[in-house]
Amino acid sequence: MYLFIAFLMVPIVEIALFIQVGGAIGLWPTLAIVVLTAFLGTWLVRAQGRMALSQMQSSFSELNDPTEPLAHGAMILVAGALLLTPGFFTDAVGFALLMPPVRMAVLRYLQSRIKVAQFEMGATQTRTRHGPSDVIDGEFEDVTADNNPMPPSGWVEGPKRH
Repeated sequence: MYLFIAFLMVPIVEIALFIQVGGAIGLWPTLAIVVLTAFLGTWLVRAQGRMALSQMQSSFSELNDPTEPLAHGAMILVAGALLLTPGFFTDAVGFALLMPPVRMAVLRYLQSRIKVAQFEMGATQTRTRHGPSDVIDGEFEDVTADNNPMPPSGWVEGPKRH
């Protein structure tokens, strides 16, 4: 239901803002602002995305919990999508998500609402005497011996004798 309301209200707010801003400053300056925020947003998302990616790589290499860098990367990705969407409201939300204090506040809110049941990282399986191993126990019987009591059925070829 919340998603439906968001998809309904965001375009209405954007249209209202376009009308208000366009009426105050004119059509061409309004369009210039929209294009400028798209370029500026793309540049900022690239820069912050690189930083988030390096933080995520370092958390993986140090075997630390990657939750925070992953969340920051996801919010930067959402900010980029919002900044590329034409509109003043989406630009404001996108620029807000590019600010680390805002991302931290959103992350803290989400962490209070989401409960992680289990988190594991790295190789946790150890070999024990009764645990998994590369040895498979089995029996075999040599079926290629010459003392085969039954001749081939005719459906398949028998063993080739040279």
